Amino acid sequence: MELRQLRYFEVVAREGHLTRAAGLLGIRPTSLSQQIIALERELGAPLFHRTPGGMAPTDAGRALLPYARRSLAAAEAGARAVHRVADGDRAWRVGVTPGAPAGVVASLRTHAGDADLRDLPVSRQLARLRDGTLDMGLVVLPADTGDLEIRVVGDVPLGVLMASRHPLAARDELDWGDLRDQDLLWFDRDLAPGYHDAMLDAFHAAGWRPRRVRPGPPRRSLFAAELAHTPSLVAMRPHRDEAVGADLTWRPLPNAPRLRHALVWDPSHPSAARLRALAAELAAEAGPHADEGTPRGRAADHPG
Repeated sequence: MELRQLRYFEVVAREGHLTRAAGLLGIRPTSLSQQIIALERELGAPLFHRTPGGMAPTDAGRALLPYARRSLAAAEAGARAVHRVADGDRAWRVGVTPGAPAGVVASLRTHAGDADLRDLPVSRQLARLRDGTLDMGLVVLPADTGDLEIRVVGDVPLGVLMASRHPLAARDELDWGDLRDQDLLWFDRDLAPGYHDAMLDAFHAAGWRPRRVRPGPPRRSLFAAELAHTPSLVAMRPHRDEAVGADLTWRPLPNAPRLRHALVWDPSHPSAARLRALAAELAAEAGPHADEGTPRGRAADHPG
């Protein structure tokens, strides 16, 4: 039984679909199918039920899955140990923008468990990536990444977050015109100037010019409290941020701008190939619809 076959098996089990799994692995579906069949023959049991809608693990497949995941995790840990020696036993220094997607941060800890995660605004991350004092960053887009390599790991639509007693909270859906005469609780531009300006431009293009733009407090609890107790005040946040408190309500908007997070690194970094592979793995885990499976809560601190 090869480690490669276990990886193929784990991705198919996680995705539930051969073609989708093949796309994530970067191989042809026929090749992936052949590898799964070869593993089943070696083990002497079918690992998947094949249906027109996809593939689901059999009892044997479910029994194998936790052992496959432990084996893959052990192999990754061993590879990291070797790389640490090769890099002089130095952990990667990874910048994390305030309020980065909790699922991506958790994946970073899983796949680069020894990484030194540093809470830094986007502008400081970019400067440190360029002067070599940071190995990788997790930033909100758009940002000044022209000479850097990026991989998007989060892409979610924004909506309106407000107090549950706000008059607009009684509606199931909102239009941009409904936000007329509302103040916007936003964030300090220094945290992420590119995203700050791009989102305000998008709001204006959609027909909404906030009556007043107020920088919000950085702490999640204070931000939620200000929203909950201030009339005519709304924030623009992803759906998951409704979890910040029972006193808040989130509503979607048509053609809403999107909050995008990306991993970024210097392509001339000595370990650029490994950083690129890590980013690809995290992007694959996030999937094509990161908003559908992102853990709720911590991301309420994000700048926006």
